[in-house]
Amino acid sequence: MASEVQDPPAGPAGDTAGVAGAARGVAPAAAGPGAATEPPVRPRAPGAVLVLAALAIGYTLWAAQDVVLPVLLSMFFALVGNPLIRVLRRLYLPRFLAALLVLVGGIAGAGLLGQQLLAPAVDWMQEAPRQMRQVGREFRELVKPVQEANRVAEDIARQASAGGGREVEVVRTQPDDPYAMLTRAPRVIGGVLAVVLFTYFFMDFREDLQRRAIALQPTRKRQKITVEIMQSIERDLSRYVLTITLINAGVGLVLAAVLHWGLGIEGPEALLWGTIAMLLNFAPYVGPAIGVVLMLAMGFVTRDGLGPSLLPAAVYRSLHTLEGQLVTPLVLGQRMQLSPLVLILALLVFGWLWGIIGLLLAVPMLVCVKRVLARIDGMEGWARLLE
Repeated sequence: MASEVQDPPAGPAGDTAGVAGAARGVAPAAAGPGAATEPPVRPRAPGAVLVLAALAIGYTLWAAQDVVLPVLLSMFFALVGNPLIRVLRRLYLPRFLAALLVLVGGIAGAGLLGQQLLAPAVDWMQEAPRQMRQVGREFRELVKPVQEANRVAEDIARQASAGGGREVEVVRTQPDDPYAMLTRAPRVIGGVLAVVLFTYFFMDFREDLQRRAIALQPTRKRQKITVEIMQSIERDLSRYVLTITLINAGVGLVLAAVLHWGLGIEGPEALLWGTIAMLLNFAPYVGPAIGVVLMLAMGFVTRDGLGPSLLPAAVYRSLHTLEGQLVTPLVLGQRMQLSPLVLILALLVFGWLWGIIGLLLAVPMLVCVKRVLARIDGMEGWARLLE
């Protein structure tokens, strides 16, 4: 009886082709339009590349700070002035005239404030060594028991190291250069003029820049979406920056009033401390901590006794707590709240890059980044990460 050879079961043509292709080492073809296909895997940049890119960006921002800082300060001042320009535009003033009035008014106000603060600031700078020595004597009286213990420890260490060689350390001092200020003056004046010109440019030509950026979009739908995003971001950021500036100015004015009328400090000096408190309030956590230390030093210098010396710092701390826990949440709500961890990291990074100006600009820049991410499709998760 002849043996029967059974053929393989018939199936779709694609299966046969797949088997044949697998036998030849060729990938099988797609099964059909209804079959599930795996999405293409996108290559991801390795972690080392991201770290190197972050370091390169940080070094570039630090090396180019003479160019970057005037631009960022100008954008910050323009955001402060934009709500005022909108109010003047409602009075049928041209935009260039409204921007010029706001800029001239800001410069005049800063000049008057600087004139009031110049004399007390110079006095404090000239008498800083004597005042710091006085503060040192006050603190030595408070920590005299600790000093006695340290002196005993030093005597024990000196007896233990008796008979050994004594090293002599040579300290080189560099005399003050009387012409250093003259050589730095053109650079400072150039930076101030650059900030003024850039501020006027951002306030006056903002609409032209927006129109040119919108014209780059290929379709009218994308142009409409871009207009809505840019207008909402600019309006929200301008309101936030102006509001937080007014709140900080209010903290400074209240502190100056309490120091003057409540603690008997002279008016210009009280205004100086109020201005310092206003500027430090732009840097949460770090700024108030520095302000408390400064108020402690001022209290120990200007007042006698432990209780009266601690009073200026207590007043400053109370005002800051009231502002941070009540005034700012009521005025701004929760829309502009930031994560404390992200906020401290931003203060550390920008303070390391640009010093005191970086501390002042860290929070507004972080809010700007958050609002931009919240308006871009696919980036909302990163915006929520900053909350």
